[in-house]
Amino acid sequence: MTGQFALTDDQLAIQEMAQRFTADNITPFAAEWDEKSHFPRDVIQKTGELGFGAIYVSEESGGINLGRLEAALIMEAMAYGCPATSAYVSIHNMATWMIDRFGGEDVKSRFLPSLVTMEKIASYALTEPGSGSDAAGLKTTAVLDGNHYVLNGTKQFISGSGFNDIYVVMVRTGEHKSKGITCLVIEKDTPGLSFGKPEKKLGWNASPTAQLIFEDCRVPVANRVGPEGDGFRYAMAGLDGGRLNIGACSLGGAQRCLDEAVKYTKERQQFGQPIADFQNTQFMLADMATDLEAARALLYLAAAKVTDNAPDKSKFSAMAKRLATDSGSKIVNDALQLFGGYGYLKEYPIERFWRDLRVHSILEGTNQVMRMIVGREMLRQ
Repeated sequence: MTGQFALTDDQLAIQEMAQRFTADNITPFAAEWDEKSHFPRDVIQKTGELGFGAIYVSEESGGINLGRLEAALIMEAMAYGCPATSAYVSIHNMATWMIDRFGGEDVKSRFLPSLVTMEKIASYALTEPGSGSDAAGLKTTAVLDGNHYVLNGTKQFISGSGFNDIYVVMVRTGEHKSKGITCLVIEKDTPGLSFGKPEKKLGWNASPTAQLIFEDCRVPVANRVGPEGDGFRYAMAGLDGGRLNIGACSLGGAQRCLDEAVKYTKERQQFGQPIADFQNTQFMLADMATDLEAARALLYLAAAKVTDNAPDKSKFSAMAKRLATDSGSKIVNDALQLFGGYGYLKEYPIERFWRDLRVHSILEGTNQVMRMIVGREMLRQ
């Protein structure tokens, strides 16, 4: 990129560091993680040594206090090796940032030191079996009893559930749909907290997903993040960044598959010549590259808006997430087509990215909800 759209020297250095880490620690092993449904906790914790456990956490709390564009560059670089692993680092960052941004000094001092270093890993728990897109419809209750909340209910599709140490959880403390939601930090070994069996999924096999189950689970009031009733606002504030990161994971996966397709079409011969020599192949590659650059440009712009707290940041985050995840899936699908029958084999990485990127159009808000957000913002003006 050039001129006003150029990455700074610092941003390029961060990108290169993440790319180098990925090439050494993620890319060579990702296929095996997927095949064996292995959660690479050691590798995820190793990213903490680079500061990637607290990318936009304040320096006072031990974070590296970068902007959302720098975070997107890191996620994109890591997703080139494994989108599931990259998205996992994003989720940890979102949970850690929420504690830093909205928590009081006591909560921050107790939980952040081990989260910033990734000695402990965090999950974020909003979704429930009956409340997906209607996030404010959550039903997990937290009833005050002395200096504890007593929790009952179930969280669904929680990345890291049963494996992670810390859970940043949205619970219902009041009747009002959105203003009756409170944010609590809950430790893995809290009595009354249990975990469902790991889900068997289409993709993201390197990232364990399971239910979080509360049965008369007692959580100290001291573990509350901010005042009672502000949880939904925090959850929504966290989603702008989460949407950018998941979009960035799609960019990284799409870039990998585009690179693989260019290499493969130069080597693969049909009718006495490389298939890269056929105009149809060149047109497909050109469209894939164009769509990828367009999605990347919008995502980087949206990331700058979130960092600057621009009034239209949520609209741009929604647009960028929608475009990046839809484009990413289409680019990977086209790469699979260019590989032909070989693209369908697990010997090649394309089918894994095809599976991993599919969920990006669903999580952090479905792409239908992204359109709702954009449409609503346009009509509000």
